[in-house]
Amino acid sequence: MKKKLFIAGDSTAAQKSGEAKPETGWGEKFSCFLSSEIEVRNYAQNGRSTESFITEKRLDQIAKEIGPGDFLLIQFGHNDQKIDLPIGTMPYEDYQENLAQFVEVALAKNSFPLLLTSVTRRDNLPDGRLNPETLGDYPEAMIALGERLAVPVIDVYRLTQDYYQRLGMEETIKLHLHLSTGQHPNYPAGIADNTHFNDYGAHQIARIIAENIRLMEHPLSAYVRC
Repeated sequence: MKKKLFIAGDSTAAQKSGEAKPETGWGEKFSCFLSSEIEVRNYAQNGRSTESFITEKRLDQIAKEIGPGDFLLIQFGHNDQKIDLPIGTMPYEDYQENLAQFVEVALAKNSFPLLLTSVTRRDNLPDGRLNPETLGDYPEAMIALGERLAVPVIDVYRLTQDYYQRLGMEETIKLHLHLSTGQHPNYPAGIADNTHFNDYGAHQIARIIAENIRLMEHPLSAYVRC
């Protein structure tokens, strides 16, 4: 029987509808880097924070399906930042409390939780540098929670910040949903989205995550193929 890998997260990881393409979540590409012994169940959804994911019973659904030896990847932050909305959370308060619920679900089923800090945005400062604070305190809050709970964390935020800096801001356009007027029927007026990925960008982010799992002492590393 295949082991299951669940992804809980927001739009940066989510499966996209045909109407949204070529926007692509990294979760759509993750199976490319895993052995055929793993079944990916991507529960990430557009616009969700830790708060709304739990409130909408999406975590409850994962709890019904996850079992011993399965894996739960947890990545939130982008929408938790929206503290002026009901979905928002404070990084060292309800954000950590909510993340702990995801961890508890996995551990209660004898499965393996893995926390992933948020992917960076392509966010330029006025001087052209990548904004090192574009996700605020949320990455550090997740890292602190992981240390407190003795749950492994991959600092995807730092990894993607470093990756973007190596590429340079012009090259990072190639990762994101940037289309000119008339280039794609789903976006007739064009789009310049510096948060969400195109097919190529999603593949690159999934690769970065998979490569770093492979380097960890984690049960999932045995199933990574990259």
